[in-house]
Amino acid sequence: MREGGIAFEDVGFSYWRGKEGAVMESFNLSIRPGEKVGLVGRSGAGKSTLVNLLLRLFDVEAGSIRIDGQDVREVTQESVRAAIGLVSQDTSLLHRSVRENIKYGRQTATDEEMIRAAEQAKVAEVIEGLLDPRQRRGYDAHVGERGVKLSGGQRQRVAIARVLLKNAPILILDEATSALDSEVEAAIQEQLTSLMQGKTVIAIAHRLSTIAAMDRLVVMDAGRIVEEGTHAELLARGGHYAQLWERQSGGFLDLDTKVDAAE
Repeated sequence: MREGGIAFEDVGFSYWRGKEGAVMESFNLSIRPGEKVGLVGRSGAGKSTLVNLLLRLFDVEAGSIRIDGQDVREVTQESVRAAIGLVSQDTSLLHRSVRENIKYGRQTATDEEMIRAAEQAKVAEVIEGLLDPRQRRGYDAHVGERGVKLSGGQRQRVAIARVLLKNAPILILDEATSALDSEVEAAIQEQLTSLMQGKTVIAIAHRLSTIAAMDRLVVMDAGRIVEEGTHAELLARGGHYAQLWERQSGGFLDLDTKVDAAE
């Protein structure tokens, strides 16, 4: 699993087996190796479910998900997740040192590689200033249960450093910069762009401006694809995506507004 091609083939899934209300039915999506895809849709559209199925947090009930032609159910969860780097909006860290948390991405990495990843994620200065109750400093300082000694933005930058160090062929960005202020986000955006080079990327963001430059945008609603294309193509079409774009306030998606299908 080193090229990063992904195929969802006639996928069916429900969180409640044997009950009505499937989250996905006959869902199909192919992502080429190295392609950058943004997932768009209001809450409940199925974006996170798609990611959860790819990570094998759940197994599909029908159809299959393949990475480089291999059905993910036929390989170990460890090998699937080794091929995927994830930065999510809900970043929790291990109650260990900063060093262990970053090297969790690649435990064989050197300290020099770890520090370089922290610098790229714009978190090295924060780490160098850390001091825990046992007087451990910097990369040796412990971050507390779920990383409570760090702010949400700092935890997210540590997670980005971990993914930079892991260097997996598939990258999932699930609201990857949601906990960052605009100044820090702008500072690491260049590094995220660099991180995406040569990788297959699936990005979820309510702030549509952060994914508008993706190779392809896939607009989801109720577990199905309703539109796909580039930012410019979808705006010109005047459908779901164009309405979502227009309804943003300050660059954020109005999640409480249900978008009706374009006539």
